[in-house]
Amino acid sequence: MTTPASSAEHRLTIGLTGGIGSGKSAVAALLAALGAGVLDADAIAHELTAPGGAAIAAIQQAFGAEMITPAGALDRDRMRAAVFADPAKRCALESILHPRIGQAMRERAARTAGPYLVLVIPLLVENLPRWRSAVDRIAVVDCPESQQIARVMRRSGLDAAQVRAIMATQATREARRRAADDLIDNSADLAALQKRTRDLHAGYLRMAG
Repeated sequence: MTTPASSAEHRLTIGLTGGIGSGKSAVAALLAALGAGVLDADAIAHELTAPGGAAIAAIQQAFGAEMITPAGALDRDRMRAAVFADPAKRCALESILHPRIGQAMRERAARTAGPYLVLVIPLLVENLPRWRSAVDRIAVVDCPESQQIARVMRRSGLDAAQVRAIMATQATREARRRAADDLIDNSADLAALQKRTRDLHAGYLRMAG
C-alpha cells in the first residue's frame, strides 16, 4: 500500500492503534483537538457498510443476503458472530473492506488539514505488512488487559468472556508493544493520558517541521 500522503508532498503520517478498550478513540480525539489531521478506519468501515455503502454489494455477494439488514446495511451482530466462529470468513470480510478503507484514506488524506496525519487503525499490527509502508511511525495505546476488559464491559454491556473472545482475535499486547515506535500508557487517569498525548504531539510537530 502506498503512503496516504504520498501525492505531491509527504506529511508525517502516524499509525495509531491499540487493543479494544485501550483508549485509541480518546487519544485520537485529543490529537485532533491539538490540530492533527485524523482519519479513522473504523469510521470509514461504517460508511462502507451503511445503507448504500460501497462495500454492501460485495459483502452480499460473498456472504449472502442474510448478512444485509432490510434497510440495506451490514447486519453487524450477525457478521460478528460469523467471523468470530470462522477465521476464513473473517479473512474474506477483510479482503473486501481493507482495500476500500485504504483507498478512502489515500483519497481523504490530501483533503485533511493538519501539520501531520494520524491514521486510526485498530488492526494495524494484525495487518502490519499492509500498513507498514503507509505510516512513518506506529503509536500504540497500551494498558493492562484487565483494564481493557473492564472498560469494554462498562461501555458495551458485554461480559468478560465475550470481551476476551474479541481480544483473542486481536494481536497480543506484547505484539503491539513490539511494533510500537511510540507507546502511549493509558493505565492511569485522563490527566496522565492528556499529558502523554500533548508530549507526543509536540514531538510530532518537530518531526513534521
